[in-house]
Order: sequence, then structure tokens, then C-alpha cells
Amino acid sequence: MPSTHSKKAATIGVAIAFIGAMVLPATAFSQDRGLHNSSKVFSAPADLSWEDWSDPYEMERTWRAAIVRVPAGRGQSRRETTDDLQKQTTEIERKLPTIIYMHGCSGIWPGTHKRVKFLSDNGFLVIAPASLARETYPRSCNVDTHEGGLFRGTLVLRQNDAGYAIEMARRLPIVDDKNIVLMGFSEGGAAAVTFEAANEQQHVRARVSEGWTCNTPWLEYRGVNAPESEPVLTLLGERDPWHQNRWTRGNCAQFLNSTNGSKSIVYRDGVLADNHGLLEFDTAQQDVLDFLRENLDFPVPEAQEVQ
Repeated sequence: MPSTHSKKAATIGVAIAFIGAMVLPATAFSQDRGLHNSSKVFSAPADLSWEDWSDPYEMERTWRAAIVRVPAGRGQSRRETTDDLQKQTTEIERKLPTIIYMHGCSGIWPGTHKRVKFLSDNGFLVIAPASLARETYPRSCNVDTHEGGLFRGTLVLRQNDAGYAIEMARRLPIVDDKNIVLMGFSEGGAAAVTFEAANEQQHVRARVSEGWTCNTPWLEYRGVNAPESEPVLTLLGERDPWHQNRWTRGNCAQFLNSTNGSKSIVYRDGVLADNHGLLEFDTAQQDVLDFLRENLDFPVPEAQEVQ
């Protein structure tokens, strides 16, 4: 097993609703049963021990349940599993740049599949570990009331899952280990920018966050922890409905390294300014591909629309 990425949050929270709900309403795909708020049986926070947070068995569950897509020609991709990837030891034409994609707090939803397909259609192997596949997992947001941050320690669980997935991906023959990207949406975006590598095998080439502000009173959620060698792109709608409160209002610009290619893009006009989910739109999709083109040793094509 890879080494674990174990950190402890200052306090295990009760229901605190100041972080914007990391979710857009949707019905989970049938094959994702148990991986979305609508179908997951959640644990009580009191049932989670420190050992669970970095338990290799729990992290392996998130890896085995990951959503995976592999490029299959220009503008096309196919769905596979991590088991499929681990069995591929021959007939590999070329190693692929790889994105470890962290879903939002509601788990795997149609928007997860759309983003994973968009990225894979544009040439990336995408692996989205399913954190809700953990056996012991407290609810971190409420879809009906639009509350987030219901369990403060969730960020540590998500960071551990990210580190595990990066290490496991690096072992795959099909993965270009010099071009691994950590990316996430909302709560997953917070995990992506605050993640700290526990060892050399967990470092990545770049990071991307969609729908997170880097601002919160919880210090472990605040700011960006990427080293200088890992440029960061953050995307945010200025009037994102989940971040108009006094706790998370703002953007990530002040936390980014201005000398290494990092960018904070805040959409201030049009429909993007009012949205939480930005990669539903061509402009944001192209901004992501432009950033990856600038920071990876890989010829990223122009955006291919998701069919």
C-alpha cells in the first residue's frame, strides 16, 4: 500500500453551515449507488476514529470505486475501472497525462461524469476517487437545505484520498508520471488547493480548482498549500451563490504564487458570474485547457465538446 497522508483537523465539528454547499442538485447515476448524498448511508461523526481518516483499507475503497475514463481518439473516451488500468501491462502505445479529479461534497453526480468525460475527450486519463465509498463517512453537506461544512474533518479525508490516488496512479504503466494534475470541484477544489504531499510520490505537476474561494475561518481550509513547483488555476463566479456569505466570500488570488504561472480567474460578467458549476460552460473549459497546455509537457488540443 502507498504511504498515507495523515493530518488532524483542529476540531471535529458539529453541524456548521458556513462553508458554501459543495453541490448542485442532481440524481445519482444508477451505477453510482451509494456514492451520492441521495443514496449514501452516512456515519455519525462520533463513529469516526482518527485511524479511519488514513486507513489504507478505506482509501483503497475510494480508489476501487473511482470513476475512470481513458482517451479513445480525438474527442472521444471510454469508461474503465482502476482494476482495468492495473491489468494493462502490455499494448500501451503511449503514457497519458493524468488528472486525479476530486468530486464535490455531494459525491458522484452527473456533473462529475460530464467533467471527467470532457477532460478525457481532450486527451487525459482521468481518475476520480469516490470518497463516499468509504464505509465510515459522515455527511458533509445537506442538499435540501444547501448547507455545507457539516463535518469539519471531511477535508482531511478528502486530502488523504487524493494523496492515495496520486500514488496509486503513479504506479500504473499507462500514466505519464511527469504530468499528473490534481483537480477538484467545490469541496474537491478545496481539497485540491490545500493538499500537502506527504512524500515525493504525491507531488503533481499542477492543480485546478473550480468553485472554491480559498477563504474560510477554518485555518485548515484556508489558502493554498501548493509548492512553487506546482502552479494552481482557480475558477470562480463573482456572484457564486454558495460564496456570498461573510465566511467564504472572496477569491484565491491573494494566496497564489504570481511568478510560477498560477492564475485566479474570476468571472465577473454574464452567466458564469452567477454560477457555482463553471465547467458546464465553454469559456471555463477553454481556460482549463489553456492552463494545462501552458504547464504540462503535453500537446493539449483545443476543447472538444462533450456529446
